[in-house]
Parts: sequence; structure tokens; C-alpha cells
Amino acid sequence: MIGRKKTPVEPEPQPVETVGGKGRPTPTRKQAEARNRRPLVPDDRKEARRIAREKRNEAYTRQRQAMITGDERYLPLRDKGPVRRYARDYVDARWSIAEFFMPLALVMIVAMMFAGQFPQLANALVLGMYGVLLVAIVDSLVMVQILKRRLRSRFGADQIPPWTGFYAFGRSFYFRRMRQPKPQVARREYPS
Repeated sequence: MIGRKKTPVEPEPQPVETVGGKGRPTPTRKQAEARNRRPLVPDDRKEARRIAREKRNEAYTRQRQAMITGDERYLPLRDKGPVRRYARDYVDARWSIAEFFMPLALVMIVAMMFAGQFPQLANALVLGMYGVLLVAIVDSLVMVQILKRRLRSRFGADQIPPWTGFYAFGRSFYFRRMRQPKPQVARREYPS
């Protein structure tokens, strides 16, 4: 083309030679296959089943004990980590209307069984139960927003596992004694 400036051609970079390696020879196919070979079915199936059952029971016992003591090593994946512990401690430290919804709903259901002869009373009980549920949901949603703000300031937004807000919301609806893992903090003992 006429009138175009030619761009200077830059020399290509030379490849860098690496010295070293993995420090051992590559195993032959025969050696790799021998290393990976193991029986598909154990010789003594009863013994293998018994050992598997013992391992499963031991893991289950460790997990149940961790649910009581709060030991992070053996908790299920959904409860592991410092963010989830902070969320649990925050929910357990506060009084919430949601934790009293289930016992109150049970009392209202029993009362409705006897209020069949009084329809006005039954309607009032149903409306009261819906009112308590609505207040409990609003209270828990406000708690989740405050918790999320605290988690972002303490751990950073990228460290918060997904569904942590829903985890705290669901935990707030359980009666304190029935929560799993067991509460590790007293009331009004908020995490710092």
C-alpha cells in the first residue's frame, strides 16, 4: 500500500530452556497397571461388609458427637467453616419470634380442634397464627440482613458461602434446644 508506514518487525523471543525434570524415570505401563491393580470383589465379603459397617458407624458417631460439641472437624459440610459458625452463634445469641412459632402453632391447632363449635373463635385463631407467622418471617428476614452485613464486614463478600442467609433463616425457626449443631453461646452473647 502506498502511504502506509511499515511497522518495525520485532525479533521473536527465544524459548527458555528448563533444566531439571521430575527426578525419576517414567514408570512403564506394566508398573503403572500393577500399582493400580486391586481386587474388584474382596475375598471375604462378610468381613468386608462388617468393616465397612464399622467405619460408617464410627463416622456417624463422630458426627453426632460433633453436633453436640461443635467440633469443626467432624461436622457435616453444610455446617463447616468459620462463616457458618459465626452465623450459628449470631442466631443462637438472639431471641427471635420465629423460634416460638412452632410451639405456638401447635397450641393453636389443638385449640382449633376444640373451637369447632365456635367458628368466630376458630377464625380468630387462624388469623392470629398467620399474624404470628408473618411477624416471625419479617423478624427473621431483618436478622438475616443484619447478619449478612456483619459477615461482609468481618469475612469479606467473597468468603461467604452461598445460602448462608437461608441457613440462618432456617435455624431461627427451630426451638433453641432442638437446633443442630447445639448452640455454643448463651443468649445475648453475640460473636465479636
